[in-house]
Amino acid sequence: MLVSRRARHLAIATCAALVLTIAGCGEDAPPPQGADAVANPARLYGTDGNMINSFGDEFKEQAGMLAGMKGTTPLTRLSEDFKARLKALRPSLGDFSYAGETYDAILISALAAQQAGTNEPSEIAKQINSVTTGGTECDTAKDCLALARAGTDLQYRGVSLTRGGFTDAGEPSTASYATLHFDATDKLDDAKTEYVGAGDESATTTKKPPSGGSTDGGKEAELKIGGLLPETGDLAIAYPPMEAAAALAIKEVNAAGGVFDKDVTWVPGDDGTNPDVAKATVAKHIGSGVSVIIGAGASSISRAVLPEVVKAGLVLFSPCNTDAGLTTVEDKGLYFRTAPSDILQGRALADVILRDGPRKITIVARNDSYGTGLQGNVKSELERAGFPVDMIQTVTYEPPTPAAPDIDFAAGASQIKSSGPDGVLVIGFGESAQIIKALDKAGMVIRH
Repeated sequence: MLVSRRARHLAIATCAALVLTIAGCGEDAPPPQGADAVANPARLYGTDGNMINSFGDEFKEQAGMLAGMKGTTPLTRLSEDFKARLKALRPSLGDFSYAGETYDAILISALAAQQAGTNEPSEIAKQINSVTTGGTECDTAKDCLALARAGTDLQYRGVSLTRGGFTDAGEPSTASYATLHFDATDKLDDAKTEYVGAGDESATTTKKPPSGGSTDGGKEAELKIGGLLPETGDLAIAYPPMEAAAALAIKEVNAAGGVFDKDVTWVPGDDGTNPDVAKATVAKHIGSGVSVIIGAGASSISRAVLPEVVKAGLVLFSPCNTDAGLTTVEDKGLYFRTAPSDILQGRALADVILRDGPRKITIVARNDSYGTGLQGNVKSELERAGFPVDMIQTVTYEPPTPAAPDIDFAAGASQIKSSGPDGVLVIGFGESAQIIKALDKAGMVIRH
């Protein structure tokens, strides 16, 4: 039987209170505080920035520390065929996070260019939403490009975009989330992965784009697509599946005849999870004739480079930005994403946490648009479900920089331990390993 999250939480709280009444003279004891908090083990929760197999590599000297940690990430149930095609290109690939979203972003860009009949970025942008809604449904590069060349309206349904199309804002109307679990070897346990749908297909845009040019491309120059992915920096742990998916998409688009009967050129580029690195890459792409930039990895990096991308008139298309505020960012119609808004992930995360029935939660987040945005969304969803406001603690930390790669979280860890939460959600990227290690060093007992 399905019940509301509020009802579920209240039921859990009622049962807990009943047990305490029987064992403790009828009063609901507060969570342990101060020195007594060590007796109150806390379960770890994570998000799309750290629920990745490669995150476990950060704990080689603390083996098993992530055991039992659970969290969410935007993830569609990937077909074995898609994973096999990725691994054929990158045999050592161990993660698939945002692989589907990266593949779809590139294929949608190629289809939009073919529909527009030009590699002019502003014209490509006008067709991006439309190739995801209405028309003949297709799900492969070969079939979809054939429809586009014939001038047929098409509706792309690919790896991550499986139900609804894009909204007016240029992002998915529906999404799929996976609940992931780390095992005793600090790797994700695929057998425990659960999938849940989110969003509303009715939010798919109904706007019709202007008619494109000649779909045969004529003498149009080749389409160049540039990368702005986190090859280095805090989010580098998420780079391998995105890089593999980009390589696969370009390979399969070109095997299907390319765009304008020419091979699409991929121009790699690093965002460094750093505004300065990302801006330098964008400048390189502007100078090399790129029409569409795939990236950035972190939402805050996309925010940092978007003004320059828009000024140059290029398309910025991210496979993994989730900051809810990007839905309404000023972009002159040139920003798109295949990753869903964190409004949806906030709901999914709150559900995961509430299932465990914690009585006090601490939400630790990196201090950027992704971290504080998702922190606020999760907090709001917990409160909406009936979780007491005074039982939710929020803490932020400054993300590392190249000049200061280490995070001093000793004081924050001590504060969290003293407050005695039985659940800690860590919203961050690779650097969030430092937060978890600091909690352990402060003497906090992590539930496995």
